[in-house]
Amino acid sequence: MSSDKLKVNVNEYLPLRDVVFNTLRQAIITGEFVPGERLMEIALANRLGVSRTPVREAIRKLELEGLVVMIPRKGAEVARITEKDLRDVLEVRSSLEELAAGLATERLDDDSREKIKTALDNFREAITTGDNPRIADCDVEFHDAVFEATKNKRLIQIINNLREQIYRYRLEYVKDTEYHAVLMKEHEELVDAMFSGDKKGAQEIMKRHIDNQEETVIKKIQEEEKRA
Repeated sequence: MSSDKLKVNVNEYLPLRDVVFNTLRQAIITGEFVPGERLMEIALANRLGVSRTPVREAIRKLELEGLVVMIPRKGAEVARITEKDLRDVLEVRSSLEELAAGLATERLDDDSREKIKTALDNFREAITTGDNPRIADCDVEFHDAVFEATKNKRLIQIINNLREQIYRYRLEYVKDTEYHAVLMKEHEELVDAMFSGDKKGAQEIMKRHIDNQEETVIKKIQEEEKRA
């Protein structure tokens, strides 16, 4: 990772250790730090213009979140994306997304419809740019609009707690440009089913949507393991 990309955005309301933590976490989940990359305290402190103490504390918190692992005699490195981790995360996500699709279909109002339509249009536009981080962000916006349409605050809170873990995998599957057309088609099919009141159809489409993402990322993981 080039040093000019890693910058601390000072927040007067947060302790420095939390600012450093948020900066490093964002760098990991957006792919600026790649899986397996070593995180050297001194180098990071110099890049960020801080002492080693907040960097060390941030790395410990990242380890607790599962984004960093400590390797004996080597130190900290970015956790690799494994097939088991992927299946665990998407197993939970699939159930939550299916539930959300069904509830949203039943509870759609004019405001929810407009937000989902806007998110779909934004995703369609992002696909044309080939900008993977933007595509991933618009994918988040679309799924968030579906969850918001459920009017279930607890469900929204649960999926938000998985946001960082899901985002890492989301970035991986949008890297496959051949999959972009499939993503767009599935989003459109989901909206059609929801807006027509087809609860079962919406849930089936959502399950297929998540299953296809899992298959795409697993294929990528296996290809990388073969090259290793």
